[in-house]
Amino acid sequence: EACALAGTWGLGNLIAFWDDNGISIDGHIEGWYTDDTAKRFESYGWHVIANVDGHDFEAVNKAVEAAKKVTDKPSLICCKTIIGKGSPNKSGSHDCHGSALGDAEVAATREAIGWKHDPFVIPEDVYAGWSAKDKGAKAEAAWNDKFAAYEKEFPDLAAEFKRRMKGDLPKNWKSSTDAMIKSVNEKAEVLATRKASQNAIAALAPILPEFVGGSADLTGSNLTSCSSFQHVSGKTPGNYISYGVREFGMAAIMNGMALHGGVLPFGGTFHMFSDYMKNGMRMAALMKQRVIYVLTHDSIGQGEDGPTHQPIETTAGLRYIPRMDVWRPADSTETAVAWVVAVESIHNPTSLVLSRQNTSFTKRTDAQMDLIRKGAYVLAEAEGGKADVILIATGSEVDLALKSQAALKEQNIKARVVSMPSTNVFDRQDQAYKDSVLTKGVKRVSIEAGVTDFWRKYIGLDGAAVGIDTFGESAPGGALFKHFGFTVENVVSTVKSIL
Repeated sequence: EACALAGTWGLGNLIAFWDDNGISIDGHIEGWYTDDTAKRFESYGWHVIANVDGHDFEAVNKAVEAAKKVTDKPSLICCKTIIGKGSPNKSGSHDCHGSALGDAEVAATREAIGWKHDPFVIPEDVYAGWSAKDKGAKAEAAWNDKFAAYEKEFPDLAAEFKRRMKGDLPKNWKSSTDAMIKSVNEKAEVLATRKASQNAIAALAPILPEFVGGSADLTGSNLTSCSSFQHVSGKTPGNYISYGVREFGMAAIMNGMALHGGVLPFGGTFHMFSDYMKNGMRMAALMKQRVIYVLTHDSIGQGEDGPTHQPIETTAGLRYIPRMDVWRPADSTETAVAWVVAVESIHNPTSLVLSRQNTSFTKRTDAQMDLIRKGAYVLAEAEGGKADVILIATGSEVDLALKSQAALKEQNIKARVVSMPSTNVFDRQDQAYKDSVLTKGVKRVSIEAGVTDFWRKYIGLDGAAVGIDTFGESAPGGALFKHFGFTVENVVSTVKSIL
């Protein structure tokens, strides 16, 4: 996927090597690998240098120099090699692919190639021939001199460059984002959270020139673009990438941008399709990279496309990735806060799980707006402040929790409604705050259009979960919510069953 885009964009400063040894872990590849790699890369628009002896460093160097001369397309150097070359008994075999040669074969290999040096010793002449330290030091010194001159002539631009490369936020960040969140709360718009996300992107883009957005062929559905973005192409620079149907490639490319520094990448797809890029998302978390995923159409509310497109276990799966923050906001205010916190999270990726359908809006107090960033907070306290039950909800189901609270009140059951847009962030809060939200000794019911097992750590064995543990169906979203028990009547019945 990434290789196809590299060819489309004509990335002439990219050189890749293909180790063509005809071996994989299972053995010789003839039985399961017959495609022509060189022609495949030519079809991508790459410059291909075929049949290079991968054991001849002069031939490899000649190929590299030839590749450098081609500046309008990436180059692939196809290196013919013999795996385990020099090993008398295992050379050219998968036996030396994923396991050590063993003491006996190491000794035989040493004798076969005349290697007299101790283990892990590299002869000085060999090391000198391969070391790039001096060359790298000279290049770095030249760059530093050039930047020093640039900084002297353009101090403001140089300072901005340093800020972006360090990952620091703009000086006006807090005042600008506080004003944005307050404005969103005052507008009180009833929107799909994917639309609220687009509004947040449009508001943040002017103060975050490092933004580089994109979507895996779903811009109009994910709502990841805004008027200030310019599309990236092979000939013109920009800050918005149409990745095509390449979710995994998008995730990997965003990781590369984040590792380089100076840009803040975000990309969108359907929440269900995040499975296609899970490995890239996991790597972002492992490497502590700031990458933001805009994952829309987050539940059975997706509707008629049916169970293939309706996430059930997906949100819980992302929450289980270490160092991945997952936000499932209830409305435009929570969405705005989620975006701000995602940008502020310098050392971890964030998944924004957003609705296709409109969600109801609840106006927050100033105190509540501050508490959203803690991952969970009391949205509506029980009458008198003493709850018989705590309703924990996320996303579009928060409105159901509020309606259920009112219905329970009519039956003299006092319910507290807790909105928990980010379980990951809430879990990192101090125990005193967590206990203030989820009071010990009070029964709990979770409400989320997804798997129920995830919620056991919050509701306990004596609590109950309103959720979905089957695949969805093809029908309008509203009909599906009713069919799967996301109704006031079912929530009330569930609460009464545990009290």
